Amino acid sequence: MGKQSWKPGNMLYPVPAVLITVADKQGNANVFTVAWTGTVCSDPPMVSISVRPERYSHHMIEETQEFVINLTTSELAYATDYCGVKSGKDTDKIKDMKLKLLPGEKVSAPLIEQSPVNIECKVTKTLRLGTHDMYLAQVVAVHADEAYMDKKGRFSLEQADPIAYSHGSYYTLGKKLGTFGYSVKKRSS
Repeated sequence: MGKQSWKPGNMLYPVPAVLITVADKQGNANVFTVAWTGTVCSDPPMVSISVRPERYSHHMIEETQEFVINLTTSELAYATDYCGVKSGKDTDKIKDMKLKLLPGEKVSAPLIEQSPVNIECKVTKTLRLGTHDMYLAQVVAVHADEAYMDKKGRFSLEQADPIAYSHGSYYTLGKKLGTFGYSVKKRSS
């Protein structure tokens, strides 16, 4: 078999599907899904997320220069999809998905209690790249759910059944959970 040559595009899959929590200066919180996120540096610890300027939460990051990356699990897959296809300007996704919020320790954005890991971030640089703005951010706090600590006191993320996103579908350990938009698809009677 040969290789097909395609036009340049983003084919770096799978990627983590994470829930990003933000708050504006008045303390109004929102959550949205990002699949374009990653580690940037280990010392100082830094990450990045890429967000379209038209996303409702974009202005909140611009106002506060803060956000929280909440890792997702198979139990959060439905909410992860829903928070990626619904807008916070039209609905309260936190309420709709019954997400429990905890206050951030170092940032004004909240943490999602159901997430096994919450990464508090402060933006250090914004890169306006075209369709997306990339926020480079320093990690200022990390929270790990004690439920996923093993007998030796080490964190075992695999016990949380983390999910990834790959070219329109969500996966956990090779098992397909759904496709983009399945949380809002009309069900047949």
